Amino acid sequence: MDVHLPTPLLGGLSARQFMKRHWQRKPLLVRGAIPGMKPLLERNALFALAAQDEVESRLVEQHDDGRWSLRSGPFARRALPPLARPRWTLLVQGVDLHVDAAHELLQRFRFVPEARLDDLMVSYATDAGGVGPHFDSYDVFLLQAQGRRRWRFGRQEDLTLREGVPLKVLERFEPQEEHVLEAGDMLYLPPRYAHDGIAEGEDCQTYSIGFRSPRRGELARELLQRLAEDAAETAGDGLYRDAVQTAVREPGAIPGELERFAHDALKAALKDPHALARALGEYLSEPKANVWFDTGDTPRRLRSVVLDRRTRMLYDGRHLFVNGESWRASGPDARLMRKLADERRLEPGDLARASDEALELLAAWCESGWLHEGEGER
Repeated sequence: MDVHLPTPLLGGLSARQFMKRHWQRKPLLVRGAIPGMKPLLERNALFALAAQDEVESRLVEQHDDGRWSLRSGPFARRALPPLARPRWTLLVQGVDLHVDAAHELLQRFRFVPEARLDDLMVSYATDAGGVGPHFDSYDVFLLQAQGRRRWRFGRQEDLTLREGVPLKVLERFEPQEEHVLEAGDMLYLPPRYAHDGIAEGEDCQTYSIGFRSPRRGELARELLQRLAEDAAETAGDGLYRDAVQTAVREPGAIPGELERFAHDALKAALKDPHALARALGEYLSEPKANVWFDTGDTPRRLRSVVLDRRTRMLYDGRHLFVNGESWRASGPDARLMRKLADERRLEPGDLARASDEALELLAAWCESGWLHEGEGER
């Protein structure tokens, strides 16, 4: 994607202009972001997806007395309410992991770093269906795929949630704008913008393109856990020795020498200046818990390759990261692998320049199901 060229997806802005003017700053309403938009999945196909064990789905209903209910899938078709009943919503998460067309649509938003891109969720609603006024802690593009949805939104300071509700519904909602989106229209909202979307009519499908936004404490915990796996080897097996320890009158006090020994042990465990970057890349490329890969055949000769749609591939200045694992990379092979991460495919001309070691690695990824021979992503 040329980030300098204007695009209808962003209302005539280039990706660079959008990121500078709107990303994490202010909303953007785009009419006709995708002209002629049709749903990627018909209603029955979406319901069938929600019936699968490996697909995350939720059912939200607002009852006649105003109560909210929330159930988690999978859902057999008979477990869903009648289509004629208003005010219910089926949410199907991670559709890009299961449907090629959804994965391809998600790729149109890769002007944001892959490390931040999360998934595509489909929201199917009957008339008046919604999930209540709420806010997200991450950026989101709300793309109307079918039917109509009325969005009200605004930036408000009071984010108090209602008690006794299974959803995160705002206690007091104070919208500042209101727009009805039809098929092909899109609304971008930065984090913590309060919003409420209500379906108008039947067969309303809205696609939410969401982004990963790890909390600082969560990220610190994940990185420390990964660093701890190699800590014993990195820090060494030296034992604490205290030959100069004197007799004490306060045995409950921790010796200062032991504290210094612990400080030095931690410092030694973190002495590799690239360990943190490696742990971060492995964490960010880790697939979700409900993702697994089918093993593939060993290719005789690679002509062109494409990443599996479930594969997460990233890189930094020294490493490649694929599905939570890391490799050192440098020279021409590193440039080749970075092209694979950026474009998610390599053509015959690319592979002709690959070293034997790089080809062996690509073949191993094919065997693991992370990579495929052929034309399109699977």
